[in-house]
Amino acid sequence: MDYGMIGKIDKAKRYAEERERIRIESFRATFNGDNNPHSVEFSSGTWKCDCDFFVRRGVCSHTMALERVLERMLPVSVEIA
Repeated sequence: MDYGMIGKIDKAKRYAEERERIRIESFRATFNGDNNPHSVEFSSGTWKCDCDFFVRRGVCSHTMALERVLERMLPVSVEIA
């Protein structure tokens, strides 16, 4: 492995530890829930999930779990439950 790649790997490790450097603006994920897989999206500071609970309440265990996983990487305006 060349020295340039070693430097990039070290930098990547440092960036991964400094999660506040990362701001996720949008993504789509499949969340394998206890009963079924669910499609969860985040875009423009807004969550969406195709589970029935989210449709009724605007929040669910899938979005709350992802908020915790992505802590400090979401825009500041998003509240973490």
